[in-house]
Amino acid sequence: MMEGVHMRKLFLVLVLLLAVAGIAIAQGGVKKKSQRPYEYGTISIDNFSTKAGLAPVVFDHWIHRSKYTCRLCHVDLGFSMKANGSGITAADNMKGAFCGTCHNGTMVYGTQKIFQACTKNVTKSDISRCEKCHQAGRNAKKQQEFASFAQNLPKGRFGNGINWEKSEAMGMIKLIDYLEGISFKMEQLPVQKDFVLTSKIGGMPDIIFSHRKHAVWNGCELCHPDIFNVKKGGTKYSMSDMFEGKYCGVCHDTVAFSQMDCQRCHSEPVQ
Repeated sequence: MMEGVHMRKLFLVLVLLLAVAGIAIAQGGVKKKSQRPYEYGTISIDNFSTKAGLAPVVFDHWIHRSKYTCRLCHVDLGFSMKANGSGITAADNMKGAFCGTCHNGTMVYGTQKIFQACTKNVTKSDISRCEKCHQAGRNAKKQQEFASFAQNLPKGRFGNGINWEKSEAMGMIKLIDYLEGISFKMEQLPVQKDFVLTSKIGGMPDIIFSHRKHAVWNGCELCHPDIFNVKKGGTKYSMSDMFEGKYCGVCHDTVAFSQMDCQRCHSEPVQ
């Protein structure tokens, strides 16, 4: 009996994965090249770099999300949720905006000063510092740093291969959510209880959505009201919408765990 239930679940997961492939084909999409764990969530910022004769800026989400909440950067510092959406310039950084908020040569993380992002007069000695952000090709050092960082953290099946949620809950990573002079001190709101989202595929386990787990990284304002209506049920969306990078797909498949990991969401047993 249990074996039959198990096989049914596997069959439903297979159906969902095939549906995902069908969505990609229907959109005329091309299968993306599989990303290495240290590359997952990495974006190339090239509003102005190539025009200025520099390599694009390579931004590694894994480095930053191991230290700061998503809310801090995308709400308090104003980074767009889309690559190249912020239009960051070297002048912005030198004025202390965007990357320059922390990368100013004086901000300290732990016991170390954070390197300065941009300077007006660049000398030969500055080139190695510039190359920390402006990178061409693969960076073996970054790959080694990621392997060292990830080796003792709880494992995930997709994406970075890290279970970030569990890592934070176990205290293995500690996130900064406030910067003096930048962030506003806000009263902590009561966090809503977990709730069930009914699956639209017969036999597929329902979704358990946890506000508490999302609030750790995003607060409330990263999702509401821009991505989701504040009222439960006020936003109508489908799996195809999410696989197109909307709603849950804004973060999942880009930085947060992949939507291919069906059981992370569809976790309420079938009745």
